[in-house]
Amino acid sequence: MRIILKPLFDVELPAGFEEIIRSKLRGKEVKTGETVEIDLLGKPLTFKVVLADPSPMKVSKNTRIEIKKSEVNEITIEFDEEVRKVLPFSKGLVIVLQNDVRIYNWNGQKLYSREFEELKEVRVAEGKVVVVHGNRVTLIEP
Repeated sequence: MRIILKPLFDVELPAGFEEIIRSKLRGKEVKTGETVEIDLLGKPLTFKVVLADPSPMKVSKNTRIEIKKSEVNEITIEFDEEVRKVLPFSKGLVIVLQNDVRIYNWNGQKLYSREFEELKEVRVAEGKVVVVHGNRVTLIEP
């Protein structure tokens, strides 16, 4: 059982501060994504719970506490149909649907989208996307 916290304030925390946090949160339930406040010398310190594993969880003396300066970014791209294949490459992701090829950058922004008749195969090589459809090959450089 562990918790990863991100301080929502700009102060350098001393080594071993995790022990203080554990004692202040002990017995309380925390969930991934929520914020928690710890009172220290009459001053509230606010943290974001980047990860509670499991979530929700009750903090105990055995809970491992980690403090991170940055948090994990997550991007979800939703489609109207099932994804057949995902091909990561240097510029982002190639998503292959039933007859569509879509290219997204690493921020989830769509760079390219096209429907291909008789879509057979999609590959990535040297930053380019190769699409085999019918009796044709299309090269895409996003």
